[in-house]
Order: sequence, then structure tokens, then C-alpha cells
Amino acid sequence: MRVALADHHCLVREAIKKVLEAFAGVKVVGECASGEEAIELVREITPDILLTEIIMPGIGGLEALHRIKMMQAGTRVVVLTGHSHAPFPTQVLRAGASGFLTKKITVEELDACLRRVYFGRRYICEEVAQELARYSFGAAKESPFESLSQREMQIMLMVVNCASAVEIAKSLSLSAKTVNSYRYRIFDKLDVNGDVALTHMAIDHGILPRQNSGNLPPLPSRRRGEPANVRKAMGPEAS
Repeated sequence: MRVALADHHCLVREAIKKVLEAFAGVKVVGECASGEEAIELVREITPDILLTEIIMPGIGGLEALHRIKMMQAGTRVVVLTGHSHAPFPTQVLRAGASGFLTKKITVEELDACLRRVYFGRRYICEEVAQELARYSFGAAKESPFESLSQREMQIMLMVVNCASAVEIAKSLSLSAKTVNSYRYRIFDKLDVNGDVALTHMAIDHGILPRQNSGNLPPLPSRRRGEPANVRKAMGPEAS
């Protein structure tokens, strides 16, 4: 079984690599640190399985997953992430991942997942399966981010990680005008009035770690009757 790794933390990759190399019949054939690099790695060496984080620099793991599935290279993708809360599991599974694991799993479960996926089956770790079941039965409140499409989710992630419209457009091969149209749509769906409010919401729902929020400006106050997607919140790139 040929496995490649994608994670932007070098130390994490090294630790996972050592674990995988101890598994019978598993060979680590490549590693990388971004979504763009993951796509190139799959294109060049076509591993049996790509084990990837979902939050990475550049286009990130979600967009990389989508493009890898479009390539029809035969590589199965397993997400191994610290971001297990909604909406990530459903977004990842809709995009075509064969497995979803959190970084809380045991070594034995990682081994079992890879072998099951290698033989064409899907695998979701117990923690995520229980959470999905709670949402299905109405025992847990759905994340507002569940309303976003895959493209909207990808652009939202890049926005809250401080990418400009021009940078997003270049990474996703879109025009800046199209990116801004997506941003307005995201603002409308989530009922926020700009990037700052969107970032605060992402922190509140675990999309961004709270420890990275120390330098955020306070939420802008919205005057009564002012629409959620006011263009002035977009900054100079909105025009």
C-alpha cells in the first residue's frame, strides 16, 4: 500500500510517517505541505492513498480533494484532521473522501482505516460518526456553515485566513469579480456584514482557533435596517 502525506506541520508529518512505516505492507511514497503540492504529488506518483489535513495553506485540503477526484487518478483520499466539527465532515464526504479521521484516533484505528479504504470501502472514525448521527436525529444544532456550497466553503476558508480577493482568484483560477460575488453570497447566507464579522463567526464555530483571534478588530455595529452584505465591508477590492 503506497501512502502519501499532506500536512503543513513538518513535525506532524514526521510523526505520522514513523507510525505508517511501522504498519505491515505500508510504504510512505511522498509528502507535502499544501493543497497545491498535494495535487502535484498525486499527479506525479499516484499513491494508493493520500492522507491529508483539510486546513492547509493556499487552496487548502478541501479544494485539493475536489481537484484530485476530478483527475480520476485512482488515489483514494483520507482526511486526518484536528478540525472534526461541522461542517467539515459533511463537506469532505460530499467532495468524495474515502475516509475521515480526527487526530485523536489510536494507531490501531489508523491502520484499520487505511486497509479498509485500500480495499474500496469508506471509513469514518467513531467520534465523527457519533457527531453526524446527533445532527441527523436533531440532537445537535447544525452549523450555519452547513448552508455553504463546496466552492463557498473554500472561499470562506481563504477569506478568514486573510487571503485577498486577488489572491483567491489566482489560486482558484477565477476572476476577482467572481470571487467577490461569492463573498456577497456567503455574507447573505450567514447574515454577516463583512470579513470581520465572518471571521468572528468562524472562530465562534471552531472554523478558526480562538487563540488566533487576539488582533481582530471588534465587530462593526450595523445600523438598523442596514443590509447584511454592505459593500463597504468589502474594502477597496470590492470595486
